Amino acid sequence: MSGPNGDPNISMDDGIINDEDEFGDEEYAAINSMLDQINSYLDDLEERNDALNGKLHELMESNRQARLEFRAQLNGAQSEGEQKSEEEQSKEDGSPQRGEKSE
Repeated sequence: MSGPNGDPNISMDDGIINDEDEFGDEEYAAINSMLDQINSYLDDLEERNDALNGKLHELMESNRQARLEFRAQLNGAQSEGEQKSEEEQSKEDGSPQRGEKSE
């Protein structure tokens, strides 16, 4: 009979493969305790990840709002600058300004 890896001279009766349970109750209790601790750490990590994810979404929304406000200010400043430029040009030309009626 061949062994577990296909070795022709090894049999299961040679004592190399032992399927008997060698763990006692203490070992199982220790393993369960370690698994509980790992589970607790993973739960804590998941909570922190969720909190960071929420903060990231808040930061992204705040950043988006700030960009929109900044663009509005830039557009307002450009419009105001264009308006002043048109007013200066009309004063030089003697043509009516925007919103004024010619006589």
